[in-house]
Amino acid sequence: MNLKINRILSKKNKSKIICLTSYSKNFSEILDKYTDIILVGDSLGSVLYSFNTTKKVKLDMMLEHSKSVRQGVKNSLMVVDMPYNSYRNKSEALKNAKKIIKRSKADAVKVEGGKKIIKIVKHLKKNKINVMGHLGILPQSHRGKFRYKGKTNLERKNLLADAILLQKSGVFSIVLECIETNLAKEITKELKIPTIGIGSSVNCDGQVLVTDDLIGLNLTSIKFVKNFYNIRKHIELAVKKFNKDVKNKKYPSSKYSY
Repeated sequence: MNLKINRILSKKNKSKIICLTSYSKNFSEILDKYTDIILVGDSLGSVLYSFNTTKKVKLDMMLEHSKSVRQGVKNSLMVVDMPYNSYRNKSEALKNAKKIIKRSKADAVKVEGGKKIIKIVKHLKKNKINVMGHLGILPQSHRGKFRYKGKTNLERKNLLADAILLQKSGVFSIVLECIETNLAKEITKELKIPTIGIGSSVNCDGQVLVTDDLIGLNLTSIKFVKNFYNIRKHIELAVKKFNKDVKNKKYPSSKYSY
C-alpha cells in the first residue's frame, strides 16, 4: 500500500487529519506544507466555472487541473474526485481511474455513494487503485432542498451500514459530508479507517474544506464554512495599487525595465 496512505491510516485516534482542495500548482505548493491530503475536488465546477452542479464537471477538466496540482505536491497524499458519470459500472470506473492515476500521478481517487458502488470500489481495489469514499450529502446526485443527513432512524441506520460496507470493500478513508453530529461520532468510532468531516462536527478524524472558501476568495454562506482569512481584500488592494501606479507612470520604473 502507498506509504502516504499508511501515514493517513496511522493517524486514526491519534492526530487530526488536515485535508484541503486545490485546483492548481500555486495553491498546492502552499497547501503541501500544512496538509495531510490535497483533494482535487469536482467542487472546481462551482468555484472556478460557476456551475450550479458538479454534474457538469467532465473528466478532461479533472485531468488538466490534477496535472497542475501534482506539480506542487511533494509530501501530501493527492486524491482526485472521479466526476459524475465516470464510474457508472466496473469497466468504466477502472478505465477512468487508471487514466486519472496515470496522467496526474495521483495517489488515489474518490467516489461518492454507499451500497450501490461497493462492487465498483472492490473492482478498483482489486486492480490496485486506492479509493476514498464519500457519504452524507452527495453533490453528484443531490437533488432538491439542502438538508443534513441522519435526521431519521432509517437514514442513520443506512449511513452507518454504508460506512461499514465501504470499509470492508477496501476504502482507506471516508468523507462524511453534512452528517448529524452524533451520527458522525458513531460512524467514526465504529470504523477502523479515518473519517474526514465537512460540516459533520469535530468528532471526525479529520476535516476538509474548499480552500477558496477558507481564504475568502469564493464567497459563500454555507453554514459549515469558516472564513479564516479575507484574501480577496488583499488581492483588491494589490490590483488597485497596480492600477494607480500604471496610470501615474510610476510602474514600470527603471528598476523594472531593461
